[in-house]
Amino acid sequence: MNATLQGAYFMMAARSIGLDCGPMGGFNNETLDQAFSPDGKTKSIFLCCIGHGDDSKIFPRSPRLSFDEACAII
Repeated sequence: MNATLQGAYFMMAARSIGLDCGPMGGFNNETLDQAFSPDGKTKSIFLCCIGHGDDSKIFPRSPRLSFDEACAII
């Protein structure tokens, strides 16, 4: 869990200086770890693309349910 929090702080720091972040999961950790840390001292938990994105390629936000559609106060 500590590594996940550190990753979140890393992305917050990058975004604070105007960089875009694209965290990714669902990759083959073992292959990545063998390529970048063959001694086994470190392990990957996620990948993160960092840079300046192209605003013209951002997809519009998908529709969201309103509060009344998604929640019931009981």
